[in-house]
Amino acid sequence: MSQQSHTDQRVPEVLIIGAGVGGLMLAILLEQIGIPYHIFERAQEVKPLGSAMGFMGNIFPALEQIGIYEELKQVAKPYFGVDFYDADLKKLGCFNVEDSKVATGYHSMLFSRPRLYEILFRRVPAQRISFKKRVLRTEEKEGKVYIHCSDNTTYTGDILVGADGAYSAVRQSMYKRMDEKGILPKSDLEGFSIGYTTIVGVATPRNPEKYPTLKEETSAFNQILYEDGANCYVVALPDNQISWGFGQQIPESVLKEKHFRNSEWGPEAGDATLMQYRNYPCPVGGTMGELFDATPQHLISKVFIEEKLFKTWHYGRAVLLGDACHKLHPAGGHGARSALHDAIVLANCLYSMTDSSLNSINVAFNDYYRQRYPQSEIAFNDSVAMSKILHGQKWWERLIRHIVLNYIPRWMLKAQIWKGLAYRQQIAWLPLIENRGKGPMLPQEFGKGLATNTVSV
Repeated sequence: MSQQSHTDQRVPEVLIIGAGVGGLMLAILLEQIGIPYHIFERAQEVKPLGSAMGFMGNIFPALEQIGIYEELKQVAKPYFGVDFYDADLKKLGCFNVEDSKVATGYHSMLFSRPRLYEILFRRVPAQRISFKKRVLRTEEKEGKVYIHCSDNTTYTGDILVGADGAYSAVRQSMYKRMDEKGILPKSDLEGFSIGYTTIVGVATPRNPEKYPTLKEETSAFNQILYEDGANCYVVALPDNQISWGFGQQIPESVLKEKHFRNSEWGPEAGDATLMQYRNYPCPVGGTMGELFDATPQHLISKVFIEEKLFKTWHYGRAVLLGDACHKLHPAGGHGARSALHDAIVLANCLYSMTDSSLNSINVAFNDYYRQRYPQSEIAFNDSVAMSKILHGQKWWERLIRHIVLNYIPRWMLKAQIWKGLAYRQQIAWLPLIENRGKGPMLPQEFGKGLATNTVSV
C-alpha cells in the first residue's frame, strides 16, 4: 500500500517501547503517514508464544483498510459461539455469537496468537526495530524525551509510546515523576487484581482422521469446566493445529499470602499442574494429555491473569497503549482488539497534529484519551463479567453461568452484543468501510485537526 504524505510543518519523532501487537500496529500506521519512528523491544528475538485468539467484527473494518483482514482470514476459522462441557464432556450449553455477523457483516474468527503477530511483524521494516533494548528509565528535558537502556545506550525523540505490557517501564517512570509532584491518582499506584493462572499452547499439526473437527470450515470454542475449579479450552485452527489453554482460579488464601509477577508470555516447560488432567477426554478427540505432549515444551506459556484499568494514560511527551494502560481478562476477547484500537486512535490523533510542539502533543494525547478511555472501561467491565461466565467456579458464578446459558432470552443477548459491536473505529486517512451489517455503528471520530467523518448505518 502506498504511503500517505504527512503535511505537518515539523514531523515528530516517535519512540515506541514494546514490539507487541499494539506497538506493531502503531508502527504500521506511522509508516503509512511518514511519521518517523523506532521500536525498542526488550526481548532478544520474536518467540511464537501464546494460544488461540478470537476477534469479533468491530476490528475488521480497520484491518480491511490496511489489507490485513484478507490475510488474517487465510489463517483463521469462523466461529459461532462457546460450547460448555463438564469433565465427562456432557454439554452444559452454548454462548452464541452468531449475532456478530448479522451486526457487523463479518464472521467472528478464531486464530492463533503467533499467526496474528507474524502478519503484523512482517509489515514493519526490520531496520525499524531494535531488540535487546530494556528500558531502565525515561526523562524529558530541553523539549525532548529520552530513554535510557540497560546496555548503556540512550535514545531521544519528540514522543514516547509505552506499548511495553502490564509492567510497562514507560508507565512506571512516568508515574514516578507524577507521584513526586503529587498529581498521580492513588488508584494508579495500586496493584493488579489477580484471580487466575493459565497455561497455554498450540499443538503441532494433528491427524484430521483422528480429529475430524479439523476438516470443518468453521471452528468452535470448547470450554471444559472441572469440578475442582479448573477449566480448559480447546480450539481447532487452520493447518490442522489445535490450540489449548488450561486455567485455575487462585484461592483467596493464596492471593493474600503470595505476590505475583506476570512475565508476559513466558515459556513454562512441563508444568506439573497439567499432569493431573492428562487422562481427561478432549472435546475434539483423544485425551488432553495427547495435546499436551504434541506441544513443544519451549512454546508452552504460563501466565497469571491480571486485571486493571489505569486512570492516567499520558503525561508530558509520554503516552501509553494496550496492556500498559488497561490489562483485561482474556475471557472477554478484548485484549488484543483494544490494543489495536488504541493504536488506530492514537495514530489518527498524531496524524492531525499541526506541529511537534508540546501543546500539539497534549491536544493529541487528550483527544486519544477522551476517545479510548470510555471504550476501554466498557471492555474492562465486559471482560470481568465474561470471566465469571467462562471460568468462574464459585457457587454464585456457576449460578450466573447457568442462568445465562439457559434462561436469558436470545433477544437480550443479541442487544448486548450489538451494543458492544457498534464501536468500529477506522483509520482517518484511508477510505472508510461502509457498515455491512444490520447493527448500529457509532460515528467515526478522528483527531482535533480533522473533521469528524461518518459512514452510513
